Amino acid sequence: MILLKNLFQQTSKTSMLSEELYLALYKPTAYGRPFSQCITLVLPSITMRQLALATLLAFTTPSLVLGWGEPHHAITRAALEVLPAWQKEVLGGELTQLGDNYCMIPDHVFTDKENAKYAKMESVPNEVYLKILHLPTQQPEYLEVMHYFMEQAVASLRNGKIGDAARYMGTVCHQIEDYGSPSHTVPGDNMFTLLQQFLPPTEAMKGQLMHGPIENGDFKVSIEGYKPRLLGTTVNEAAWRLMHRVHEEILNARSTTVPIIQALYREDQESVVKHQMRAAVMDAQVVADAMHTILCLGMQKYADPEQKALKEVQIGGFFPLEAASCYYPQSQFFSSPNWGHARSGVILAGGNTDMPLKLCVGSGNQVFENGISAGMGKPLTFLLPKDVYARFTVLAGLHPELGAKGRVEFGISGDGKVLTTVILNGTDPAKLMECDVTGVTELQLALTSRGVDSKSNYAIWAEPTLVKK
Repeated sequence: MILLKNLFQQTSKTSMLSEELYLALYKPTAYGRPFSQCITLVLPSITMRQLALATLLAFTTPSLVLGWGEPHHAITRAALEVLPAWQKEVLGGELTQLGDNYCMIPDHVFTDKENAKYAKMESVPNEVYLKILHLPTQQPEYLEVMHYFMEQAVASLRNGKIGDAARYMGTVCHQIEDYGSPSHTVPGDNMFTLLQQFLPPTEAMKGQLMHGPIENGDFKVSIEGYKPRLLGTTVNEAAWRLMHRVHEEILNARSTTVPIIQALYREDQESVVKHQMRAAVMDAQVVADAMHTILCLGMQKYADPEQKALKEVQIGGFFPLEAASCYYPQSQFFSSPNWGHARSGVILAGGNTDMPLKLCVGSGNQVFENGISAGMGKPLTFLLPKDVYARFTVLAGLHPELGAKGRVEFGISGDGKVLTTVILNGTDPAKLMECDVTGVTELQLALTSRGVDSKSNYAIWAEPTLVKK
């Protein structure tokens, strides 16, 4: 069995058809039909050797042909179900199509030529299968993709082209759902061949690629009672906020991957579905937010409370560019005040003990939930949406107990230009720093040691907040 797989992989690597054959074998619902029919679709370009190998694989590994199909439909339908009545009316008959068909457009690009254009970008006209719609790369790249398809959907709505809008919305749904899939969680290890070295498979699972089994399922998703959030009143703002919502679902999906694998090893299907559902529910909530926002933008209809809630946003829980793939690689670790990386919502005493973020404010100490503890010489860079925010504020200071002997320079830059700086001692009260960020697309927070006791530089950025114009 392993030999057959290796032969197939070697053959498909040199074939122009490799991507289509991969979909037919490992993601057959991309073709919306059984494996046998999928093979006939790609038969003209398959050599006899490939076809023989593919057929053997199909009959000897049935679990691989279930694919990631129904969960896409179930997640999208659950999201659409909680949309306000007026939004369902706008979509009309396209509402059902969105859940039944359009959410699968990015997987159908080889066979559904008519709708394939709704999963293509003008900037890469020759790319038929946009991998970035399925696997996240880096923030600037997938933010551009989210922005593009949201913008297309909104423009279609404003032009009265509801069918086009629904198809672009289907592509947005698919990207969100794939990013939040438990099988798409490990950067660079989409088939989990590396992870299986840490979690050795059982005899029954040896030789089996785990991608399909982890995401396979046929279940109903419900988020009844969930109220979709408005993510922005412009596409720039909405796509940026959606990106950060997607980061939350990526972390949630990652927390389900190992439990799903362990349940598969135990042949405990009930536990597999339980953890898959945990990912699917959050995916549906994020999809609902995106669909609600696109429809609000397209129809230019917003509730006042929703708009007021968007007036400002705290970014202490957001991932900076340095946290590649939503985690800090070792290259981003610092040695002062201890060996570690930036933390959200806590400060690490001695490098091993979580403590609340605390600063001296006025005559007393205050604990903050939203904020970042960071280290010397490792700046944090945040993408900002264009033409949305005008002002940035943050309370800067050193932890009154851990950092009493420290001395740190806090610096804020925008697009490489220094906006404001301040040097604070550990005994100083926190300083409110404010700066104009109009037109800024990259905001950077930097810390520099200005004292003799670098191990006391427990610096905190509390309540970092972007405020609209």
